[in-house]
Amino acid sequence: MTINTRVRIPDGLWTGLKKLGINAHDLVRKAKMPLTVITEPVVTVDQYYALWQAYSDIIGDMEVGMLQLPTVFETTQYPPSVLAAYHARDYRDALERMTRYKEMCPPEKLRIMEKDTNCVIELEWFDTEHTGPPLLVGTTLAFLLELGRRGTGYSIKAKSVEFTHSFDQVQALEEYFGCPIHIGAKRNSLTLQRDDLNRPFTSYNADLLEILTPVLEQTLEEQQHSHSITEIVKWILKRNLTGERLDIQDVASELGMSERTLQRRLTNEETRFKELLKEARHEQSKQYLANPNLDIKEVAFLVGYKDQSSFYRAFRSWEGETPLNWRAEHALINELN
Repeated sequence: MTINTRVRIPDGLWTGLKKLGINAHDLVRKAKMPLTVITEPVVTVDQYYALWQAYSDIIGDMEVGMLQLPTVFETTQYPPSVLAAYHARDYRDALERMTRYKEMCPPEKLRIMEKDTNCVIELEWFDTEHTGPPLLVGTTLAFLLELGRRGTGYSIKAKSVEFTHSFDQVQALEEYFGCPIHIGAKRNSLTLQRDDLNRPFTSYNADLLEILTPVLEQTLEEQQHSHSITEIVKWILKRNLTGERLDIQDVASELGMSERTLQRRLTNEETRFKELLKEARHEQSKQYLANPNLDIKEVAFLVGYKDQSSFYRAFRSWEGETPLNWRAEHALINELN
């Protein structure tokens, strides 16, 4: 079990959405995700897909939505992995870096194939049976072309673009990519002129790459190591408290193991599933209560309680006082500090 079961929301995404007039809180609520993902942007694969689906529902026009984020995203907001690609030597170097460092931000992955005069970039999924929403696919392919255009300063056009999904109309996509759009295809891919990969990047910065590359390589190596099952289970629970997936069977299924195996591994780490669920609710409730913009009823819902009285009883058993008193005391402590 590796950290790749977790998905980090790209840095700068909330800023980009704000420029499009989309409120982060509204988007997160529509996706039925915990509000803490705005400040702690690591989610499960299901929640990552739900976030993109919520964006698709809000934006309305899916085809236009695919092109808005890549073009509104400022280079200063690029996360380090993308920044390394933007400051690469040429377009080929940039795409190779994107492919390698994409491993740090699943669930999608990239595969580059150069043959004859073509370069095909295929978007695949770590879980082939659990593919992402169309808007995520389109945004990813549009960004790869946008990266080349920004880096080279040249209006690069694609040779063809393929989508496994169907769309009502593709005119906006064809105008942006500068090529025919094929829907209902067997793969999601962007095909470029191979010669365009040799175009140098005007944004090339050798000094910055010398700093970024070792850090990114170390991060990639660290993410390939396993974490304790206790840590992972609690993390999954925190990210699903508002949903229905709080049974050990559901968590075991998400981890790709049987319920008995999960119980045994938790016992080996001297803990139990019910204890982790209690800890997850306790820790999240304090974090939510520290936010004065959330009322008690909403906090109760966010940590998985269907009624406020049940939450009050649970919180008193944890802290020895009511949620309102705890909030008031800690608000005063923060003021004094």
